[in-house]
Amino acid sequence: MSELWSPFVHGLVPYVPGEQPKLAKLVKLNTNENPYGPSPAVLDAVRAATNEDLRRYPDPNADALKQAIAGYYAVPVDHVFVGNGSDEVLAHAFMGFFQHDKPILFADITYSFYKVYCGLYGIDYECVPLDDMYGINVADYARPNGGIIIANPNAPTGCLLSLTSIEALLQANMQSVVLVDEAYIDFGGETAIGLVSRYPNLLVTQTLSKSRSLAGLRIGFAVGQPHLIEALERIKNSFNSYPLDRLAIVAGVAAFRDEDYFQQTRQAVIAGRDAVVSGLQALGFSVLPSAANFVLAQHAVQPAAALASALREQGIIVRYFNAPRIDNFLRITIGKPEENAELLQALQAIVANR
Repeated sequence: MSELWSPFVHGLVPYVPGEQPKLAKLVKLNTNENPYGPSPAVLDAVRAATNEDLRRYPDPNADALKQAIAGYYAVPVDHVFVGNGSDEVLAHAFMGFFQHDKPILFADITYSFYKVYCGLYGIDYECVPLDDMYGINVADYARPNGGIIIANPNAPTGCLLSLTSIEALLQANMQSVVLVDEAYIDFGGETAIGLVSRYPNLLVTQTLSKSRSLAGLRIGFAVGQPHLIEALERIKNSFNSYPLDRLAIVAGVAAFRDEDYFQQTRQAVIAGRDAVVSGLQALGFSVLPSAANFVLAQHAVQPAAALASALREQGIIVRYFNAPRIDNFLRITIGKPEENAELLQALQAIVANR
């Protein structure tokens, strides 16, 4: 019955999310989820908010959450926008800032949702190749454009772009919005939010899915100067005036208040990443330098597709991308120490037997 579709639907190529298997016994290292649960303070806040008030609509502006974010990053409240995960925030940004006559620019190897949004909103784009070390060279973006989006750290490479390079990119593109997508910034980088006050063309997006362990609640936000935030609010209020529910709002507030837990789990993931990198290198893998909660690695001899299949047979799932330039890499999410150890033990046996 696809003849009932609107014509443009036939041309859409949807984003394919990471697999979410229903198996009970599984080492799941494929979707960059945080291996540590949310802060106990978050769970307490959600329990307290689970009452008869759920019959009422939530605050359409999510003012409490905006205030928590603004306080945490020391920015005015009118610099903050919130939405259902950073994916929704990105969708609004693509609609609000990137529908121009010139193409937008993003890396050839990056978050694949960017191309999906371009298809959804009819936005022209050009992919800028990463360098030979899979890094972003800002000089390559010195061309006419209708906007630039940089994932930092990049996904799926994990490589980090310095704030100095981001500032150079902003200065060279003052007539375009430069969107810095910081979904993984807390695992090894410094946020560009501190640059917002100086650059009216900068929008920074983040998510609470990764470093705050709230992927199941879908909470994202953007920070930019008020003229950018106003555009996002206009789109949001023309699309969904109640994007965040009551539980998400209180959970987000609690997550930002529990700094001790955030730092504890963040450092645990970083330590786990260091251990995984060392273990992989000892097994003959080369690993790209990662500032995220995952690594991108390739073996000197064994094909990535075969390794991913062999790991799956042992109940360990990692992400394999059958895509140009990275089709011999595995993207491996950092798990708890015991999960990381099981991964490395399995790989040791697989490599030794081939």
